[in-house]
Amino acid sequence: MTVLEDRIAMTDASTEQLDVWFERLERMPVPEGFRVEIVGGSVFMTPQRDTHWNIIFRIATAAAAKYGTERMFSDVRIDFPGHQNGFCPDVALLREGAKKDTKGHWRHQDVVFVAEVISEGTAPNDYGPKKLAYAEAEVPVYVIADPYQGRCFVHTDPKDGDYGSRTVVDFGTDVDLTGTTVGLVVPTDEFPRDTPRD
Repeated sequence: MTVLEDRIAMTDASTEQLDVWFERLERMPVPEGFRVEIVGGSVFMTPQRDTHWNIIFRIATAAAAKYGTERMFSDVRIDFPGHQNGFCPDVALLREGAKKDTKGHWRHQDVVFVAEVISEGTAPNDYGPKKLAYAEAEVPVYVIADPYQGRCFVHTDPKDGDYGSRTVVDFGTDVDLTGTTVGLVVPTDEFPRDTPRD
């Protein structure tokens, strides 16, 4: 086997295991309002708070104004490179002409923009393994909106499994992505802030 064939076989095995996990999770009594995803083979269930949803909605609204809703998703499973990474991004935008694979899943190769809004319990995933997986997948633009810090972190220029550029934008200032493949401006003046729970 070649290195490429080995990687394809590993990816297929990881996807099959993710399918099994998600099938089991769909049969579980997951409480309404919880998001479930698999990061590095671990299952994470997080409740969606009003602050979290408000920011997701505002990002999605800005993207929909430019691209419509056909290529944009929220909390929809997309498998990413790495060990058992079945992510459900808060906002994902697919390239024009994107098609589902033979199993009916959207492909990470077609993702051009991802935004994640920090939840207190899963923030380390968004800043760590998910960021690296998005870079490995060569997602051109990854935005982290952090209501605890009142900032957005814009990651661009994916190369060699990480992002080469990071820009910090305080809430109240537009996230200007016009110089990227996304070509979008996301106003943040109405993004709510949150405080950590004790």
